[in-house]
Amino acid sequence: MIDRRGLPSLVQPFSGLRGDAASPAFPFGLAAEGVHEIAERAYGDAGAAAGFALSALARSRPGVWLWIRQRDLVLDLGRVTGLGASAFGLDPARFLFVETGTPVDTLIAAEEGIRSGAVSTVIAEVGEASFTATRRLILASETGGTPALLLLPHTREGATAAQARWRVSPAPSSPNLFDARAPGSPRWRARLERCRAAPGEAGRDFDLEFDDETLCLRLVSGLADGPAAPRPARPAALLPFRRAG
Repeated sequence: MIDRRGLPSLVQPFSGLRGDAASPAFPFGLAAEGVHEIAERAYGDAGAAAGFALSALARSRPGVWLWIRQRDLVLDLGRVTGLGASAFGLDPARFLFVETGTPVDTLIAAEEGIRSGAVSTVIAEVGEASFTATRRLILASETGGTPALLLLPHTREGATAAQARWRVSPAPSSPNLFDARAPGSPRWRARLERCRAAPGEAGRDFDLEFDDETLCLRLVSGLADGPAAPRPARPAALLPFRRAG
């Protein structure tokens, strides 16, 4: 393992919540409890949203990850693969991928997966989800204790029963310590639009990085001075996706 103690730190553990000191720790139960939404900030940010979800799974409890994909979204945006997920320290053998035909089918499959008690976490890529549908998922999660993540398009707006809604876009990766032309750890810009557990944090933007040593999200510091080494390479957060076809 490389000893990095002599290198300047560009990331730090998240701290400094506004409001009540008793607020739950960041990232507010993401992939640990309840139902959380992760929406694109703009069309084409589905890869960043998926990468953000994968980074949260790295700290989830043992068991199978049930990943449900609405078929037309796969055809439009591509799909997550087990090999791509391994970049986040995840075991590809733990994924169970299911494809569905419509948003209703996807939400039914998600609810059944949550209620089954046979999986660690349910992740559902779905085109839309009504307040009633998210409420059903919340009740199922509270009953069985299985958390769920809903990956939604940039058009996602309106009320939800989910514990939180994140709006995610890719950011340039961290500098690579060994090759300035190669991408480093993936980074995202994530806005916490809604959060029942920490309402004082709603509307806040977070610049986040996946730490491949601790397998957790960390807040990126020092970005006010500008990126260390801007380059035209695509964001590393898109790596989990493979184009469908």
